[in-house]
Parts: sequence; structure tokens; C-alpha cells
Amino acid sequence: MDAHAQPEDRAGGVVTTLALAGITAAIMQTLVTPLIAELPQILHTSSSNAAWVITITLLAGAVCVPVVGRLGDLVGKRRMLLACAVPLVVGSVVCALASSVGTMIVGRGLQGMGMGMVPLGIALLRDVVPAEKLSSSIALVSASMGIGGGLGLPIAAAIAQYANWRALFWGSAGMAVLVAVLIWFLIPDVPAAAKGQRFDLPGALGLGAGLVCLLLAVSKGADWGWGSGLTLGLFAAAVVVFAAWGVWETRTADPLTDLRTTARPRVLLTNVASIFVGFAMYASMLVMPQLLQFPEATGYGLGQSMLAAGLWMAPGGIMMMFVSPLGGKLTNARGPKFTLICGALVIAAGYGLSLALMGSAWGLMVVGIVINSGVGLAYGSMPALIMSSVPLSETAAANGFNTLMRSLGTSVGAAVIGVILAQMTTTLGGHTFASEAGFRTALLVGGGLALVSAAIAATIPGGRSAGGAGAEESDGSTEAEAEPARA
Repeated sequence: MDAHAQPEDRAGGVVTTLALAGITAAIMQTLVTPLIAELPQILHTSSSNAAWVITITLLAGAVCVPVVGRLGDLVGKRRMLLACAVPLVVGSVVCALASSVGTMIVGRGLQGMGMGMVPLGIALLRDVVPAEKLSSSIALVSASMGIGGGLGLPIAAAIAQYANWRALFWGSAGMAVLVAVLIWFLIPDVPAAAKGQRFDLPGALGLGAGLVCLLLAVSKGADWGWGSGLTLGLFAAAVVVFAAWGVWETRTADPLTDLRTTARPRVLLTNVASIFVGFAMYASMLVMPQLLQFPEATGYGLGQSMLAAGLWMAPGGIMMMFVSPLGGKLTNARGPKFTLICGALVIAAGYGLSLALMGSAWGLMVVGIVINSGVGLAYGSMPALIMSSVPLSETAAANGFNTLMRSLGTSVGAAVIGVILAQMTTTLGGHTFASEAGFRTALLVGGGLALVSAAIAATIPGGRSAGGAGAEESDGSTEAEAEPARA
């Protein structure tokens, strides 16, 4: 057992606090979904400007998550968890008081900066949770992002429908304050694993610049035109910046991301699989709400309100809460690789069901439960694979990078599914809607990429579960044990 592991009664408080932090961070992301159509009127701006309220959170989160992870290794994870709570609280208050799109964008950017809580929390579990509880704890905290997303939509829709929209942000500010208080009182202060190493500022700036170029091109390409000079220029800039960043990271003594560790087959293949799982998860989150809310006159829409659609999807988020502990037990018994393969196959099975059940709200609820069950298994296994393969001094940074890969998958998924639905359309009463064939194509793509993820996961070299208490998958030693942490 780790020297800093907490007694079982205190460990329960740690896990609950970190899971609540993940749920809060996820709710911040889905908070404005019910307001998308009304944002131009609320903020007195155009639809294209209002779209930045969504985009800025994605960009800020992508840039800050790996940086926060590395700082957690350098100065302490508890300290950085508290630091992440600050922009969540401040950003929520700024949004609640906003009367213009510029102010709202600032607030949403601050909220995005707090997204590093989840990988930090997962990394902290390795330090403080008893080995026999580690796999199930990792699974629950890792799945908290999906749980928060599933529960956040109906809650936000209900508040937006029956109260002033500002109540959404006052509520999120209150949740962030609660999380900060729980972190202060319940999370132990563990010495930083990489204390004494320097922070790689050039690496952080380079990674941030590359991510901004890439994600701007991916998220705004449909609006700007995929063949436009701006979109192509951003893609080209991303390639150049990432190439230069990679050279720097391999030559500096204390890199932001140790690319040699990231290039290990066990870590690399897990991260690649994470991209496809992220894509597959987000495809269903884009397709199902639209199917539920499209007019019945289309012949395939189900005519539900935003609130009703969120309630039909909520059981999927709740199911992740129940599946996560089972995923931890499966990881202990068979290893995280097996759990990841099972999760990806369950996601694919959910998409297969969707092609037969998309004609009813009950059917889509069942589909959501199956897909989210698979996501819960997959998301819980990825950090276990990562942490069994990296030195203690890189735990938070490696988890942050894995979270970034998931986010990259969701961003690319949003762009690809958006293109499919925009290109395959039908017209009804003078309005253009995505066609039934478009939705079926999107569902086939989501299921196909879940199978790709399972195939990639099957090639991951064996090792041991993160808890050290599970079944060995090969020789009983982790790659991290083979290369001790740098002094």
C-alpha cells in the first residue's frame, strides 16, 4: 500500500469528493446546451458569435488540462485541484452577470480552465486510495464526466425552462464552491511526485498554440468552409507547431509531456483507443437529442421537448454510475485491457441496437443505457492502463494527456457527425432537417469507430492493473516499474 494511502473510511470521502468534482466539471460543459437557440437573443449578437460560448470552453479546457496535470506533479495535486476550483467559481459568476457576448465568452473560458480537475483527481487516487479499492475508484471518478454530462442536460433544461437562465450559472457557482470546500477539508496534501523539476513553459506554450490551431479548424471548419484559406492555414499551422513542439519535448530535460513515455506501446495504443472511444461516445450525444426533438411530421422525429429529451437520456448517465464499480471489479479480475475491449464492444452493440430502436423514445433510452454502460467501462479502464505504465512523477501529466485525447476524439466526432448531418438532409414545410439516412449513417460511423477502438485495444501489450491487486496480464511488472521516476 502507498505510504499516503488513507484508511478506508477516509478514502470513501476522497473518492466521493473527486467524483463530485468530475460531475461538476462535466455539468459546466453541458450547461449552455438548452440555451443554444436563445443565446443570440439573450446576448444581443449573431449566431456565429454566440457559438464562441461553446467553442471557448473546449479550447480553454484542451489547453489547460495537460498544463494543470504537469503542475500537479510538480507542486502537488491537492493544490492544483483547489486552483482549478477558482476559475470554475469565478467563470460561473461572470456568466451569471453577463449582459454581452464578450463577457459570456470570458466566463465560459474561465469555466473551461477548471476542466483539469478530473485527470488530477484520477492521478491523486494512485497516491491515497488503498490498492484493493483503486480500480473501482478510478472507474467511478473517470466516468464522472459522462455521469455529469448525462445528468446535466435534463437539469439544465428544467432550470432554463422554468427559471431565469442566470440561475444556471449561479447554481454552477454554488456547486464549484461546494467542491472547493470538500477538497479543502477531505483531500490530503500528498508531497509532489516530481518536486524539484522545472516547469516546461516553452512546451506549454507550444502545445497550447498547436491545440488552438487544430481545434479551431476542427470546430469552426464547417462554418468557415473546410476548403477555406483560414481552415487550411490553421491545419497547416497545427502540423508545423506540433512538429516543433515534439522536437523541443524530446530535447528538454523536464518536458511538459515525456514523449518517450507516451510512445511506449501500452500508453500510445491506449491514447489512440481513447480518441476513437471519445468519438463514439459523442456521436450518440449529437444524434439522439435531435432524433428525440425533431418534429413527428418528418416520419422519424419523436417530437419531444428539450426537457423531455433530456429526461429520456438521463438513465444513460445514471447507468454509468452503476456500471463504473462493476468495471473496477472486472479490471481487478481480468485487467484494464480486457475492460477497455469489453467497453468498446458494448458501445458498438448499443449502436447496433440503435438502428432497430431509433423509432421510439423508449428505444433510444435503451440505446443510451447500453452505449453509456460501454463508455463507463471504457473510461474507467483507460486511466488504469495509463497509470500502470508511467512513473509516479508523471501520473497527473499522463492522465491529463489521456483526457486531452478523449477530448480530441469528441471534437473530431462533433465535426464529422456535423458534416454528415449537414450533407444528408430533407426539406419539410420550408425547413431543412437532417434526413433519416443521415442519422443512420452517423450511427453506423459511431458503431464502426467503437469496433475500431476495440481492435486497437486488443493490440495493447499486457501489464498489471493500476491497483496492483488485479490479475496480471503478462509478466506481472509494469513499464513504470521498469523505469523508476526521475529524481
